[in-house]
Amino acid sequence: MLAKISSGKSVFGVLAYNKIKVEDNQADVVYSQKMFDSPDGKFSIRNCMDSFAPYLAMNNRTEKVVFHASLNPDPKDKLSDERLSEIAQCYMEKLGYGNQPYIVFKHTDIDRTHAHIVSLRIDETGKKINDSYEVARSMKICKELEQEFNLIPLKKGKRESEAPTKKIDYKAGNIKHQVGNIAKSVMNHFYFQSFGEYRTLLEQFNVTVEEVKGEYKGKPYLGLVYSVIDNKGEKIGVPVKSSKFGKSVGYDAMQKHFEHSKSAIERNRVRENLRPVIAKAMKEANNIDDFKLLLKEKSIGAIFRQNEQGRIYGVTFIDYQNQAILNGSRLGKEFSANQFQALSNDSPVKEKEERPEQQVSYKPQLEKLSSPSLNLSGVTDATSSLFSIFDLEPQGDNYEDIAFAKEKEYEEKQRQRKAKRRKPGRQI
Repeated sequence: MLAKISSGKSVFGVLAYNKIKVEDNQADVVYSQKMFDSPDGKFSIRNCMDSFAPYLAMNNRTEKVVFHASLNPDPKDKLSDERLSEIAQCYMEKLGYGNQPYIVFKHTDIDRTHAHIVSLRIDETGKKINDSYEVARSMKICKELEQEFNLIPLKKGKRESEAPTKKIDYKAGNIKHQVGNIAKSVMNHFYFQSFGEYRTLLEQFNVTVEEVKGEYKGKPYLGLVYSVIDNKGEKIGVPVKSSKFGKSVGYDAMQKHFEHSKSAIERNRVRENLRPVIAKAMKEANNIDDFKLLLKEKSIGAIFRQNEQGRIYGVTFIDYQNQAILNGSRLGKEFSANQFQALSNDSPVKEKEERPEQQVSYKPQLEKLSSPSLNLSGVTDATSSLFSIFDLEPQGDNYEDIAFAKEKEYEEKQRQRKAKRRKPGRQI
C-alpha cells in the first residue's frame, strides 16, 4: 500500500474537491469521526466545516492546517467499504491522528480504488499534531498494515510517494507544482551529504537550487531558491523560494538530511561494500566504457567529469541497492578522479563539463547517467535510479539573492497596503 500525505491552507478547498468526486459518482463517504451527520445522510461541506470550526478557532500559529492523505492499496486488493474504513482508521491512529475529527472517502475515479482522508493538523487546544519524520513513519505504518490486513506488499524501492521519473515539462504548465514535487521526491528518496550533491540530483530533472545567504533589513537569513533549467543548464522563468513548497525542502530540512544521510551510509556500510567492487573493475577494465559496464552489472553507476583539456576532475559512484551517492574522494584517495585518468586516455569521457570551482559564474550542466536512465524502475526491482553528484558551492552574489530580497520587499509592501485598507476611511 502506498500513502501520500499533503498539507494545505484551505479546508474548504479539499472538501470541495471530494464533493465534486461524490457528485460525479466517483467517491463515497465510508467513515467519519467526530463529524456532524447530515439529516439526509448525504455528504455536506457545511457540516464538515462546522465540525472543524472549534479546532480552527483555537489555532493561532499553524498556517497549513489541512491534513489530506490518500491510501492506495494494490489494484489486486479487493476491499469492501468496511475493510477500507478499518485500514484508514488504523492508519490515522498509528500516525497520531486517532483523536482528530476526520472523514474518509472511497475514490473510484481511477482503476485503483483508494481512500482519501481529510482532517486537521491541530488538536482541540490549537496545538499542532507532531509531523516530525511523517513520511518515514507513514511508510512504516503502511508496511504494518500490509501485514495486519493481508494486503499485497508494495514492491521494494517504490514504497514512498512516487520518485520523479521524468524531467520538468515546461510546456505542460503548473511549473511550481512540478518543481515542488521533484524537490520533495529527491529529498525523500536519496541519501546525499552536501548541497552540491542535492543540486546535482535535482538537475537530472531540469531543476536547480541555490543557497541564499545574506542580510535583509538588519536580519540575517538562510534559504533556498529553486529554478527550472533547460537541457543546457540555463535557467528558465522566475525562481521560487523553498517556503512556497513547505519546510520539508527548506534550508533547515536539507541540513538535517545531510546528517541523516551520513548516518544511513555508515549504517549500511556503503563505502565498505563499494570499494572492493570498484577496485576489481578498475583492474579489469581497459577503458572508461568497460569500467562503467562492469559496474553496471553490479548495480553501480559511475559518472565522470572532464575539463576542456580532457582531464578528469570529478568522479561519482551511485549505489542503487542502498540508494546512496558518493564522490570518489569519499571512498579514499585510490578512487579519486586522478586515478582514472589513464582509463580516460583510451576512451574519452563524453559527459558534459561542469563548472570548475574557481569560476565565479555558475552555469549548471546536466550529467548523463551511463547506467540506468531516468526511469526509476532502476537496475532491478529492488533498486531505484540515482543520479550523479559532486560538490559545487555557489560563489559570490547572484540574481537569486536579489530576487529573494526583492520578493521580501514586495511582501512588505503588500502588508503595508493591506494595513492601509483596514484603516477607517473618511466619512461622507
